Amino acid sequence: MNTKRWIALIAAAAILVISLVINSAFAIFQSTLGTSMDEFLAVSEATVSEQIVEDGDFDKRIAVLNVEGTIQDTGEAASLLGGTGYNHDLFMEQLEQVKNDDSIKAVMLKVNSPGGGVVESAQIHDKITEIQEETKKPFYVSMGAVAASGGYYISAPADKIFVNRETMTGSLGVIMQTVNYGELAKKYGVDFVTIKSGPFKDIGSPTREMTADEQALLQDMLDDSYEAFVDVIEDGRGMSEEQVKKVADGRIMNGRQAVEAKLADDFGFEEDVLAALRTDYDLKGAQVIEYGADQGIGSLFSMKLGSLFGNDMESKLIAKLLTDNSAPRMMYMYGEQ
Repeated sequence: MNTKRWIALIAAAAILVISLVINSAFAIFQSTLGTSMDEFLAVSEATVSEQIVEDGDFDKRIAVLNVEGTIQDTGEAASLLGGTGYNHDLFMEQLEQVKNDDSIKAVMLKVNSPGGGVVESAQIHDKITEIQEETKKPFYVSMGAVAASGGYYISAPADKIFVNRETMTGSLGVIMQTVNYGELAKKYGVDFVTIKSGPFKDIGSPTREMTADEQALLQDMLDDSYEAFVDVIEDGRGMSEEQVKKVADGRIMNGRQAVEAKLADDFGFEEDVLAALRTDYDLKGAQVIEYGADQGIGSLFSMKLGSLFGNDMESKLIAKLLTDNSAPRMMYMYGEQ
């Protein structure tokens, strides 16, 4: 073997060794970075914060809580490249803080939501009733532009509900939707092969028509959740089942119609709700605080990443489509699914 071939073999071996070293180092770095990033974001999660809205007596305070957006537990505060929005875990923490803080004498719950998940709505409702029963702290609701379906569900146990005349509320009921793209797949020659352990294992599959038996099974589930919704309104509003079901047919209504249907008590903006709390519960001079989220460094980092990578509308719509239709679920929801 001549000198040139030896040089070529040595060079190839050197390149192979360098490549292996670089790949190994990169894998270790990537693993370490991923772990460190997870730890970084974990310790930087949003925590409950307080902001003084109106200064006053610290020993008798009114807490303002916000439910803004879809009531849904995403499993995380926000995606690495995502926005903030409604944070279910954080809101439940806020309710727990209301319960344990003896200086909080009353709560104004601001609701601007089209609703959301059946489970999440029930969790909020149950926590509010728990606080009312154990601490006797009153809850007044101030409904914003939209407080429909699950947004109403969480408002129902309030001691008083205030609306604007143009508030969109109602939509009392349950909905479940799924996408069927089976015919579209056939058009492009896509065939789905499903192997299942039972006849209902792929219920709600987007690749085929739903059978009558499947539809009946799901309808039975929805009927149970609907009856639970009716019970919540009966208990919260002191209405009969007949009165509730007369309007709990999915219809939407404005604030005036809600008051006429006894689903709300009065008209008013946020300042009117606070004034009513002060008058009704001898809280003149009370300090008013608003609960929010101390987002921390991790949230700022994710916002910067989102800005860097664009967060364009097309990507958001695709992500929403994939997330929303990954599996059908029951929702107390009005509007776009």
